[in-house]
Amino acid sequence: MTSQTLTIRRPDDWHVHLRDGDMLKAVAPYTARQFARAIVMPNLTPPVTTVELAAAYRDRITAVTASGFTPLMTCYLTDQADPGEIESGHVEGVWVAAKLYPANATTNSVLGVTDIRNIYPALETMQRIGMPLLIHGEVTDPDIDIFDREAVFIDRVLQRLIGDFPELKVVLEHITTEEAAGFVASAGPNLAATVTPHHLLINRNALFAGGLRPHAYCLPVAKRERHRLAVRRAATSGSPKFFLGTDSAPHARHAKESSCGCAGIFNAPFALESYAGVFEEEGALDRFEAFASEHGPRFYGLALNEGTITLERREALVPEDVAGVSPFHAGETLRWSVAAA
Repeated sequence: MTSQTLTIRRPDDWHVHLRDGDMLKAVAPYTARQFARAIVMPNLTPPVTTVELAAAYRDRITAVTASGFTPLMTCYLTDQADPGEIESGHVEGVWVAAKLYPANATTNSVLGVTDIRNIYPALETMQRIGMPLLIHGEVTDPDIDIFDREAVFIDRVLQRLIGDFPELKVVLEHITTEEAAGFVASAGPNLAATVTPHHLLINRNALFAGGLRPHAYCLPVAKRERHRLAVRRAATSGSPKFFLGTDSAPHARHAKESSCGCAGIFNAPFALESYAGVFEEEGALDRFEAFASEHGPRFYGLALNEGTITLERREALVPEDVAGVSPFHAGETLRWSVAAA
């Protein structure tokens, strides 16, 4: 008989957007409910580019989340990134990693990096002090098809970056393509990748199912079915190079359902339930704990969490609205539920 419960070491989310202000208060508790730690993205307005801004943002997060949750802060890299500021923030324990947004690649990335060579001094410092680089891996050239931007980034930027900084730890975030899954798998131990629940479950058809579906729009955009299947194989393979990162990115419903809908999928309320369903479908539930709770901290050089969390084989109905945001799986019934603490 199939087990009716699944207990795993308490997991971490290695890529999440918690926003700020009222939205932070509304959405952060959903992440804190399931995860012990989370790598928090710095693309606020203004972006988190200084130690002072990062420390203040961390305080705002801890003020609205349970005491057992630890936000792990990141530095937003710009063309003018200060190696000294980056090093001091890392040494002081404020910054865990730094985030590379190619300029204009996604939400609040207008101040991102225009040419990766501009941040080579910062990357040299990060390599020396052991500070990971987190990458939104897409080129932004208007002549490149949006569905090809991740693969082109690997060819044009990532291969050279890894060659120039062989000791730098790099996370290629929210991978969406067969090319990304294969490149990460074949690279050395300093390159890893995060995988979202939505890129495991939807392909680009979801954007147009019965009409234009803004709540399925995210960046990187979902790709063809062969890419989704390749990412699923990678995530459920047991390889330590792939780990959980939801890229949960809430936007108010009116901002999604507009003439220029924002990119982002809010999956935090039912993230573990969503991932567990995928691992069950792939016959890989025995590998779920490693993906969710072990691979990430080991790559970052952090201790594994001590506590546990239990999922039950009990249906969970996802509401149409959570805090004014349409969540991933809205209106659907999931097979797994997180057990009450």
